[in-house]
Amino acid sequence: MSVRHILKTKGQQVVTVATTAKINDVVSMLAKERIGAVIVSDDGAKAVGIVSERDLIRGLADHGAKLLDMTAGALMTSFTPAKIDMPLLHVLDLMTRGRFRHMPVVEEGRLAGLVSIGDAVKARLDILESETTQLKDYIAGR
Repeated sequence: MSVRHILKTKGQQVVTVATTAKINDVVSMLAKERIGAVIVSDDGAKAVGIVSERDLIRGLADHGAKLLDMTAGALMTSFTPAKIDMPLLHVLDLMTRGRFRHMPVVEEGRLAGLVSIGDAVKARLDILESETTQLKDYIAGR
């Protein structure tokens, strides 16, 4: 299974903010949308970074209340995106090794979606459940 399959299941909508967006607005957006990260992109197509809940916590520890007046561009974390046809197990490995929970996905250099660790684990569990059912059916002669 590839990232493309996950995005077909969950959808490709991604919340983005400009590099100039104030962190105060980013926090409001995360709360309103009930999400854990936003992609930083000035044109909505080319992702230049990500601001996650972890970035906000680290920023608060480093900058205190001044964090809210900083911009997304100043706080964002850079990343290497997943390619849309990347295998699920490779994405899970990258996320586990890198200790991050959100991975932007690109197709031909353009933002194609965002996969969370929850999306990836759910897809993997669905595969395992399907394989288990097939094996049980095979053993039972169905």
